[in-house]
Amino acid sequence: MHLHLFLPAVGMALAGPAVPLRPVTSPDNELRVRQPAEVGMSADRLEIIDRVVRRGIWAGGYPGAAVIVGRKGAIVYEQGFGALAWGTTARPVAPDESIYDVASLTKVVGTTTAAMILYDRGKLDLDAKVQRYLPEFTGGKKGDVTVRMLLSHRSGLPAGRELWRKAKTPAAAKRLVLETRLAYTPGRMMIYSDLGADVLGWVVERAAGEPIDRFLKREVFTPLGMRNTMFRPADSLKYRIAPTEQHPPRGYPVRGEVHDENAFALGGVAGHAGLFSSALDLAVFAQMMLNGGQIGGVRLIADSTVRLFTEHVRDARALGWEVGNGEHGAGQFLGRRAFGHTGYTGTSLWIDPEREMFVVLLTNRVHAARVRRPAVVIADVRADVADAAALAVLDEPHAIPVLPASFRTDIQQDWNKPYRRARVRQSKAPSPAQRVPAAKSAPTKASIPSKSVVKR
Repeated sequence: MHLHLFLPAVGMALAGPAVPLRPVTSPDNELRVRQPAEVGMSADRLEIIDRVVRRGIWAGGYPGAAVIVGRKGAIVYEQGFGALAWGTTARPVAPDESIYDVASLTKVVGTTTAAMILYDRGKLDLDAKVQRYLPEFTGGKKGDVTVRMLLSHRSGLPAGRELWRKAKTPAAAKRLVLETRLAYTPGRMMIYSDLGADVLGWVVERAAGEPIDRFLKREVFTPLGMRNTMFRPADSLKYRIAPTEQHPPRGYPVRGEVHDENAFALGGVAGHAGLFSSALDLAVFAQMMLNGGQIGGVRLIADSTVRLFTEHVRDARALGWEVGNGEHGAGQFLGRRAFGHTGYTGTSLWIDPEREMFVVLLTNRVHAARVRRPAVVIADVRADVADAAALAVLDEPHAIPVLPASFRTDIQQDWNKPYRRARVRQSKAPSPAQRVPAAKSAPTKASIPSKSVVKR
């Protein structure tokens, strides 16, 4: 059955047309705009995303968001909601030009992609000891750590440490990472580690013979036409970059600098964070991955390498990537082979090869949130956006005929009352008579449970 949502006038200040009307810039313009029905999707069901994202804004979880859904080589849903910051004068979000700090999406769009390219070229051996590339990575059992262990977060390195409290220079911060003791025996267990991603970034630099930001710009971002993707954006771009922390340890509001304090201590370029991008750029990247490493005649990665790095290893991990197992923003309806990642600032990217579909969500939920638990809000929004996209697929064998009775963002479990009423650009919070109703569907289908798992 199809779900048609009532869209009140107040909501239209937060969003433009559900289906974009302009061509998309990508290599040879391969990533085109098509109507959902042309690729076996329901426009009505995709409209669920509108309600989900707006609920997060009205709750005060984030001031704005950019969402793009693509399927079968086409963009079928592209929307900007709200603004880059709170208030009536802030710049509205535009999926093609608004730039977000994508936080831990750096791990996959940046560091892991560089590792894939170097693996293809025979310059990176996944089973080689890390010390082959970084002889200074010594102490304890570090000699047993392999590149593959870094990619699967099984190196034995702890999750992180507060580099920014001790290091006065990027070189000093790097030394602290390399000197960090292993928390457990390499290969024994999975601990999601920013430090491991940083070490992987330096392995990539040694294998490539140049800084990772320079390598990625030449080998990935420029060939794919990802003009809004970069480390350390120029000051001239700040006007369209979403701000993040208002009162960080560095002592001033952050906009156009990496939000993560450890990445900032490392100079703004790190294996675990530091990348900025737009929703449209990430859509092009996602389509390249769906195509097995190429798009528009530009091949970056061998299709066999894409499969190798995105296959489930264990502990809901692939090599660098997470896999969609109902956690970390993947929702519960994506396919078995779905892979992606989330970012602490409020971002996520999920790619579902079975449905030939991708879902991009960018927010800046770390920016002056008006709700007490913005991490819970964004966790539910991420999962609902992924679920709504999956539920919009109507062709067999993926069609799900009965929609859930309600979504996480309808239930709002553990969201708490806002600190203060969110002020949305050119709009007031909806009155009870104007509020978007919860999804209506067959009562035989259970509600989607609310999950509040958030990962960097």
